[in-house]
Amino acid sequence: MNYRLVATQVGDLLKWGTSLNEINRTAAAVFPFSREHFPTDGITSQRAQLIYDWLLSLARQSMEADQRDRLLVTFCRNIAPEDQRDSLLRVLSDNGISLRTVYAEGFKEFHAGEFHPEVVRHGRRFFLERNYFHAVFESCKAYNRAVQHKSGNTDGSQKLMMAVWGFEQGVLKITPCKSETDENVQEGVKFMSAGVMRAARNPPAHQPALDWPVKKEDCLDILSLLSFLFRQLDKAVCVRTA
Repeated sequence: MNYRLVATQVGDLLKWGTSLNEINRTAAAVFPFSREHFPTDGITSQRAQLIYDWLLSLARQSMEADQRDRLLVTFCRNIAPEDQRDSLLRVLSDNGISLRTVYAEGFKEFHAGEFHPEVVRHGRRFFLERNYFHAVFESCKAYNRAVQHKSGNTDGSQKLMMAVWGFEQGVLKITPCKSETDENVQEGVKFMSAGVMRAARNPPAHQPALDWPVKKEDCLDILSLLSFLFRQLDKAVCVRTA
């Protein structure tokens, strides 16, 4: 990892939101070493220079990379104002700090759900950044596209789900469609799929995020439902190609 680049970017981001005393107090509490000085003509802010010095001092320490990354994240999070923490964490993750280290709390919470791999692929980054609106929206779009691909139906959203999952006319089958229980399961997946499209995909598609906020708890619940539906889709047979 390029620590000079990270130190420069973090200093530029946080130089107006903290103080020299706060930077030094936090560093003294977090780092088990003394600060060195790394003069840089391109840095004119004292606070940006101080952050730069502390982070390059950290880079010079002999320790495991994971330990260094944890110290870096702890220091930066503690000097960052609340409204800049998401931007800070994005800078760190974009520069190679692992998502598990940068988003330790959210990472554990997200993966406790044991979501389907497609939900992880499309929703995890947004969830970790606390962008629950787009975690839901992107995962819904991914499910919609996957159903289109497997069924060969180019309709979208609620109309697609009602057409392809039906007990009688649908082309995606997860039961033999012979008994009442088969019908209940098949129709249940149809209505759950249509419902999540109408309730969770359509509002974000037509409303700004500020007007349609999604709470963390609701996000996790919707992602769990999508995971269930993705797993039904995995085992479904398209009767036209079976």
